[in-house]
Order: sequence, then structure tokens, then C-alpha cells
Amino acid sequence: PRPGYPPATSLPLVLAGLLVFILANVFPVVGLEAGGVRTATTLLGTAWQLAQQQMQPVALLILLTGVLLPGLELLCLLYLLLPLSLGHAPPGFAMVMRLVRSLHPWGMVEVFLLGVLVALVKLAHMAAVHPGIGLWSFFALILLLAGSASRFDAGQLWERYQACRPSR
Repeated sequence: PRPGYPPATSLPLVLAGLLVFILANVFPVVGLEAGGVRTATTLLGTAWQLAQQQMQPVALLILLTGVLLPGLELLCLLYLLLPLSLGHAPPGFAMVMRLVRSLHPWGMVEVFLLGVLVALVKLAHMAAVHPGIGLWSFFALILLLAGSASRFDAGQLWERYQACRPSR
């Protein structure tokens, strides 16, 4: 066996990541208050509003980097780790491993969140800014994704997969 973290140590981080990912996308990211009017929106609501205001490239970027790619990466990791931790080889293992490898550099949640923070600082001069549960969930997601990535060892996953495959 290779030295390093066994694949099962990533599973709790991925499960927690999925939970906070759902929270980050269901609850408002930020609330704004100006002139006695308060409004709050989720990440998907923000992308929708930007698309409605003819800013489709920005909406697509938000949708990809904040929602679709991180969500797909977490689901792929769960698809790989859960069966392996139970002693089963998931079908399509090699294809999903390649997908995880190609998704990881593009799911830039931390860069996305930095952009959100810069925008919030600028908005604070025009309106009262109230961070929402969604924003705090994104912070937690960054930490969980970083922890999961630091424990992700493709070599160990392949070894575990080979050990779980039925012999032919």
C-alpha cells in the first residue's frame, strides 16, 4: 500500500462539503438595505438577474464557478469514495477519475468568493450589506474542498479500486 491518507478519510469532508454546498445555494448569499428597502438573493438568483439584465457572460461565469463545477466535483468524489469505502468498485471509475482531475482546476470557489467579497466592500458604500447564511456556507465549502483536495490521493484510489474489482 502507498503511504498517505486512505480514501475513506476524504469521504466525511466530501459529505460535509455537499451539505454546505446545498446551504450555500439555498440560502441568501447577501442582503442589501438602502432607502428602507431590504433585498436578499441566492447565488442562482444573482445569476438569473444578471442574465435578465443582458449580462449573460457574467451570469454564466457565476453559474459555472459557483454552482455547477463545484457541485459536479463533489458529486463525482462521492460517487468514487462511497462505494470504495464500502468495498465496492464503482462502474465507470476511470472516466469519473478523469472528470474529477479535469474539473478541479475549474471549480474556483475561492477565487469566486474573493470576487464576491470585493463587490461587497464596494457595495457597502451605497447600501447596508448583510452577509447571509449562503456566504458563510461558501466559506465553509472552501475549507472543506481544500481539506478534501489535500487528502485526495489518486494512486490510493486506484489501488483501492483494483482491490475491490471482482477478479475475472
